[in-house]
Amino acid sequence: MNMQPDTTESHTLTMTRDFDAPRELVFRAFMDPDQLAAWFGPEGVDSPRDRIVIEPRVGGAWNVVMTWDEGGEAKESPVNATISVYEPPVLLVAGEMAHPEQGIPLQLQMRLEFEDLGGGRTRLHLTQGPFDSTEWVEMTREGWGSSFIKLDKLLANT
Repeated sequence: MNMQPDTTESHTLTMTRDFDAPRELVFRAFMDPDQLAAWFGPEGVDSPRDRIVIEPRVGGAWNVVMTWDEGGEAKESPVNATISVYEPPVLLVAGEMAHPEQGIPLQLQMRLEFEDLGGGRTRLHLTQGPFDSTEWVEMTREGWGSSFIKLDKLLANT
């Protein structure tokens, strides 16, 4: 498992992550709501299947609600994105309007490029942002990293 350093240029997250699974399976894990529910969100965060809507087409929804408990209080973080590029199993681009704590809306973009490394291996190139601060970039990086550990387990059983 290879995980190259992340960068935070212009408050944009970039990550490169290798998976021991064919590109088609890795791409499907992002587009199949049942699979997404099994791995999306950092450790301690759930993505309930009934709160996921994926419409695999340009203009379609890529919506996930992450839920967790914080000091006995139920918390949630919705991701309500619209797919702008859909080229299975190579490329997925989606954008969303986010409203960070400061209340200033941000147009965020998530770009996922799936590179076939051969031998049943895939390299994911992830770009997401721009965020309003380096802190958000780092928090998002940690979230993806934790999620990818869960994704590794799912792909090993696929």
